[in-house]
Amino acid sequence: MVQPTRIAVTPGDGIGPEVVAESVRCLEVLRSKHGLALEWKRFPWPSHAWHEEHGESWPADALEQLQQYDAILLGALGDPGPVDDPGRYLLPDSISLAPLLDMRKNFDQWVCERPARLLPGARQYLADERAKDIDMLVIRENSEGEYVSQGGRLRKGTPDEVATQMEVFTRKATDRIIRYGFEQARRRAEQRAKEGNTRSFRTLDGSTRESQVCVITKRNALRYWGDMYTEVFEEIAEEYPDVATHHELVDAACMKFVQSPWAFDVVVASNLQGDILTDLAAVLSGGMGVAPSCNLNPTDPDMPSMFEPTHGSAPDIAGQGLADPTAMLFTTARMLDWLSRKDPTLASAAKELFNAVAADLAENAGTQRGTREIGDAICKRLGD
Repeated sequence: MVQPTRIAVTPGDGIGPEVVAESVRCLEVLRSKHGLALEWKRFPWPSHAWHEEHGESWPADALEQLQQYDAILLGALGDPGPVDDPGRYLLPDSISLAPLLDMRKNFDQWVCERPARLLPGARQYLADERAKDIDMLVIRENSEGEYVSQGGRLRKGTPDEVATQMEVFTRKATDRIIRYGFEQARRRAEQRAKEGNTRSFRTLDGSTRESQVCVITKRNALRYWGDMYTEVFEEIAEEYPDVATHHELVDAACMKFVQSPWAFDVVVASNLQGDILTDLAAVLSGGMGVAPSCNLNPTDPDMPSMFEPTHGSAPDIAGQGLADPTAMLFTTARMLDWLSRKDPTLASAAKELFNAVAADLAENAGTQRGTREIGDAICKRLGD
């Protein structure tokens, strides 16, 4: 008997419960249709509601509970809305988002993957017709860097206050994230070759390759970790002669993401710089409403990975049934694909869900529909 794959469902705040509900409905259709060995449990934390009742965002043993699952499906954390309620229970971001960082660190989810691909039906923000060919994967180092929470505030609240925020970069984390980027570039090229849709990237010597890795730093100003990233990148690149390489400073990368995003394949960046770049990439691929995100631990199968859409809690529309669940559903499809490493039967379900969401997006481009209506349409496609 196949051991069931277990998912911890954490809807969170704002529109999180609304979009997660549609993902669970789709999972139910797929499980029933294909007899999948899938189980899930909904947790009311982390959330503002839990904090309001208990004085903390989640129980003291929350991480221990979540570690018993194969994956975590997270809706959103932050302002619960509605914004027209000035008396709503509202936490500072440093508190409401802390569980997100705790999960990433404690489960060593050292890869944050955010694909940016302009699918038919998604809004095209760039006028250039070549923008239709946007298809990049931004890989963000997710375990250290600028988000290690090392530092403090001295003489807080006085004119002489000093705030320090330390960045920490290790050779180990640098090596594994850059190597992961090269491996993903190679896999993407192999997949494109199977589909007959190869791409071409120029190298420094003028020749071309079918894949590319671009490393992002700010080594002209942040020289120590920037130089280490560059040196590790050059060393690892020698092991992948089939992959073109490129380096950009983060400010130039932001400019080129807008000028020529179709020129990028796989992008590797630090925690903060990757955070900023992926929001820009999400807009270029149609907006936050269609952008999935994954927090992965590729090296330890006993640790759960976490899947969340790129968008936030959208307090301006929370509770109104207006939230588009597309990003959440694409995220759920990526979760199933990731979990197929344990249970290969989930791979076809992942593809089926992705295709259903993509077809719905293409067919209803520009149409205003409610959360439930979109979920109904996709569940119907899955059930046919």
